[in-house]
Amino acid sequence: MSHKRPLSRPHGVDSETETAAEFRALRPRLLSVAYSLLGSVDEAEDVVQEAWLRLDRTRHCGEHAEIGDTAAWLVTAVSRLALDILRSARRRREEYVGEWLPEPVVTGPPAAHGERGGDPADRVTLDESMSMAMLVVLESLSPAERTAFVLHDVFGLAFDEVGRAVGRTPAACRQLAARARKHVVARAPRFDVDDAEHRRVVDAFLAAVQGGDLDALVALLDPGVVLRSDGGGVVRSARRPILGAGKVARFVLGVRSRFGAGRELRVAPVNGRPGLIDRHEGRTEGVFAFAVSGGRISEIDVVLNPRKLKWAEEAGGGRGAGLGAVRSPPDHTSTSTRPLDGDSPREAEELP
Repeated sequence: MSHKRPLSRPHGVDSETETAAEFRALRPRLLSVAYSLLGSVDEAEDVVQEAWLRLDRTRHCGEHAEIGDTAAWLVTAVSRLALDILRSARRRREEYVGEWLPEPVVTGPPAAHGERGGDPADRVTLDESMSMAMLVVLESLSPAERTAFVLHDVFGLAFDEVGRAVGRTPAACRQLAARARKHVVARAPRFDVDDAEHRRVVDAFLAAVQGGDLDALVALLDPGVVLRSDGGGVVRSARRPILGAGKVARFVLGVRSRFGAGRELRVAPVNGRPGLIDRHEGRTEGVFAFAVSGGRISEIDVVLNPRKLKWAEEAGGGRGAGLGAVRSPPDHTSTSTRPLDGDSPREAEELP
């Protein structure tokens, strides 16, 4: 879908009308549904825009009176559009250069200690379960399983509503959600710490990295920790996951020593939990998301692909553009899940 048009209002309806006001109120939730299904802010914006335009067309075809529940209609429309994108994206993501990670949601300016940071309106409907690690697990589900799980287990829709979105019977959707739930329970990381403890661990990680303290860094990492990085073939990244506390610690410190000059790591909320933003010469060049369990880091997801960092760039620069912010997307086609086509890779080789 194209980003060439800003969010518009249905023809003949101003912002004070009931329909427009209801849509504006629903928009953060619709964005959250779309993002949870797609893992891309760009595509979530497009899907919600298209649902709005379809509501406009339906209304002007004289069918608006048949929409008994505008909220349910829009959630169904958003879910169907996202499901179509998911189905077409699977092959593209399989062909992606290196690890594919979701686009991070960085909500607002760097947080003060003990705070979530950012404007609450920017993150109000981003479900706390939609961590980067959870979104990675959801990538392993079929499109139908993911849609059924997200709509029912995360957003609480009844299975008859899920069925309208997926195009299957409520009984079939119940089975889809059950299979997805079993898979998620087996693979999703445990989050048994509160925000304050999570922040403490991230602060300690940052101090160890900045101090070059290998022993302190290893002590913060779970023995089975996994680090995934996504450069998309555009910037340097580890194209395969790195496993184990010693290997991850040496990798992080090695990269920091080789490429850390002039860089600033700062704490900011990433998908609802404290993470890190890597800034260099005024630009956001990386986002780190952490899964913390038992006081140690069990997963690190590092997004380096600049195509996935434009909204993080706004937040990292202190402008606070999170998932729920109303904005006009830039004038280009979404590439968050596409393989590279003829781009000149900038340092795309694999790091040691």
